[in-house]
Amino acid sequence: MSLVHIPAEEKRRVLEELADVKELFAARNWFPGTSGNLSMRVGEMDGERFHFAITASGKDKSKRTAEDFLIVDQAGRPAETTNLKPSAETLIHCEIYRLTGCGAVFHVHTVFNNLISEYYGEQGAVPLQGIELIKAFNIWEENAAIAVPVLPNYADISAIAKLVPGVLNEQVPGILLRNHGIYAWGRDAFEAKKHLEAFEFLFESVYRSLLLNK
Repeated sequence: MSLVHIPAEEKRRVLEELADVKELFAARNWFPGTSGNLSMRVGEMDGERFHFAITASGKDKSKRTAEDFLIVDQAGRPAETTNLKPSAETLIHCEIYRLTGCGAVFHVHTVFNNLISEYYGEQGAVPLQGIELIKAFNIWEENAAIAVPVLPNYADISAIAKLVPGVLNEQVPGILLRNHGIYAWGRDAFEAKKHLEAFEFLFESVYRSLLLNK
């Protein structure tokens, strides 16, 4: 769908939802030093053509302004005239949307997701088993086990984006960058937020379990 055919009301709704999520996560200190990025798809997928709103690069995410977001296309290019620059990690969002058809992608940097991604970095995944909040991913079997992929944190974002198809698991709506942060996604902002909160709880649980078992 062309951006010109997407109603203005739809764009405003997406930007308002993103602003609300940004405010909530900023209050939790999930965007230290302007880090992290949030995005939501605008309109429907048209094959591999789509648009999404994403946080502008280098902004203080604890503030709410008219310049917090911009809309980009499936290649991460601004779809409207703007002086804003999309987040440096936009290409990773592009790949997640292309591969999953999701509605929102949230990326935050926290102490727990950094420590856990580094601890399990050489294994290439964080193993999680028997923790109640795995149910947040609609996995209901008893003593369920999942593995959250961990990708290397290259300076070249395009090199990271190329690795996403090889690790993406439709049952596990998240990918960690080693010593960097988590990308979590969902059908809409509500589900992406739910998944992100579940991942953060799971990472903190694993970290504290490791300390207890020392």
